[in-house]
Parts: sequence; structure tokens; C-alpha cells
Amino acid sequence: MVRLSVLLLACLPHAVFAGEITVARRMVDDYKAVVATVEPGRLLTARARIGGIVEQLKIKEGQTVESGAEIALIADQKLQLQIRGLDQRIKSQQAQRDQARADAERYQELVRRGAGTQTQADQSRTALDVAERVLSALNADRDVILQQMSEGGVVAPGKGRVITVPVVEGQVVMPGETIATIAVDGMILRLQLPERHARFLRAGDSVTIAGRGEADPNAMQKGKVRIVYPDVQGGRVIADVEVDGLADYFIGERTRVLVPTGQRDAIFIPKAALTVRAGVWFVTLKNGSEIAVQPGEARGTDIEILSGLKAGDIVVTP
Repeated sequence: MVRLSVLLLACLPHAVFAGEITVARRMVDDYKAVVATVEPGRLLTARARIGGIVEQLKIKEGQTVESGAEIALIADQKLQLQIRGLDQRIKSQQAQRDQARADAERYQELVRRGAGTQTQADQSRTALDVAERVLSALNADRDVILQQMSEGGVVAPGKGRVITVPVVEGQVVMPGETIATIAVDGMILRLQLPERHARFLRAGDSVTIAGRGEADPNAMQKGKVRIVYPDVQGGRVIADVEVDGLADYFIGERTRVLVPTGQRDAIFIPKAALTVRAGVWFVTLKNGSEIAVQPGEARGTDIEILSGLKAGDIVVTP
């Protein structure tokens, strides 16, 4: 047993290091962390088409609605009164029309018998024509009011999620007033990038999004740039990023996004090649010497070395 322990101790120094890596500089993508805001792909507004009182409100914030679904009902009592008044006028005009028709038929019969004049017959036909046209105009006016009453139903302009409902039942609204805002086309991330970095960003580029409220690299996911707006506002360029899984995010919620801002020359080695003692990081070279290094950004299983190594060094890894 003692002999076996001695053999293991003798072999241990030769088994500590199992790989060799020749240090080389390479071009890597440079990323910049920016804050993006969750925004709806499109924000539609449902507005009142007539003025009146909100009798029914059928939606609330956060609810999902279908396109064309009735979300509110607005009633104007004056329209009901106008309908009643027109109905009476229409009945009166129908009576006048019937009388004019009877007069026209009577004068036509008198002319046929030779007891009346053609002038009287023509006047009676003209009176009948005027009465029918007035009746038609009154019916058209009634149809207009009925159409206005039907427009009291406010419908959703698209399928999506209700964001705001700035009215309540019983409230007086005017034509064109907002009843609800609806987010359609899902959610996107809207980021603002400094204009000096915006030239590296193109539609279709891939970006990395941090997890919701987390800084754990394992929680990150990928997104794709949908559009880069050709407009600089306050020294910043606006871009929209498509990401799966934003449906349950809040409008205006912020998260970190890593966007490519060009390339740079850097040295990367495996993380396993580093050891730390007293807060100082070391790597072991092939000749057995230890070199103090300054680590930088970690990408996967590799880590960037900011100082301490140069191209051509041979690093051993456990």
C-alpha cells in the first residue's frame, strides 16, 4: 500500500497538465451592452365614431381581443328623439303622397272624359312627383340616423392585447375620442444605439438578449434585428429587435441587449488554463513558469486575456 502511494505521488506532477495551447491573436466581434425597451409591434387606437354616453364597456386592460369584436357601446339619446320626429314626418308625407296620387288619378280620368284640362292633370302629376321625392328624402334622413346609431358600437381595429382603456361606463365622449389602445403584431424590443455604432447594425443581424431581470449568461437568448430606422434622434439610432417569448412582458419593461459594434484583435484561451491565488490570476507556460494575467470578457468556455500573454506563448491546461 505504501509503495502504491509513492507511485501515485511520483506520477501526479506529470498528470496535472494534459493539453497545450499556442497563443494566437484573432479577430472577434465586439459587442456593446445597451438597454432596450419592450414595445408593441404596432399600437392601434379604437376611437368613438359618435358622441354620447358610454353605456357598456366590454374590455379591460391586459385582455386579448379579436379583430372586429365590439369593445364598447356609445348611446346618444338625441338620435332616438330624431328618429321619432322623422317617423311622424314620414307618416305625414305618406298621407300627402297618397292624396297627391289620388288627385293625379282623378284629374287623369276627367281629362279622359273631356271634363278636365291637361294643365290640371300635369299639375297633379307634378305634385305627386314632389311628394314622392320628399318622402324619399325623409327616408334617407332616417337611414342616416340609423347608421349613426349603429356606429355607437366601438369595434377593435385588430387582434391584439388591450393596453389602455381611458374611459369608464357613464362617461360622456366626443367623436374621435380614444376608447382603447390595442397592441398588435406581438411585442418587440426597441433599442437606441449611439450613432457611432449604428453603422455596424443591419436588418437581419443577430443580437443577444439578457434574461428577464437576470445577468446569468445561461439565461440569454438570441434575437434578430427587424428594422433599423434611417433617422437619428438626439445622437441615437432606433432599431427594432424580434425576440420570442415577449408576450408576457410589460410594455415599457427594459432589458439588456448585446449588439455587435465591429471587430477587434484579441487573445482568448480556455478558462481551465487559469488559476487564482490571493486574487491574482495565473497561467502556466510549457516551460513550467507561471505568468500573471489580466482576464477580461468570457465567451463560452474561453476567456479573453487583456495582458500577460503574447502571440506564440504555449499555455498548458489541466
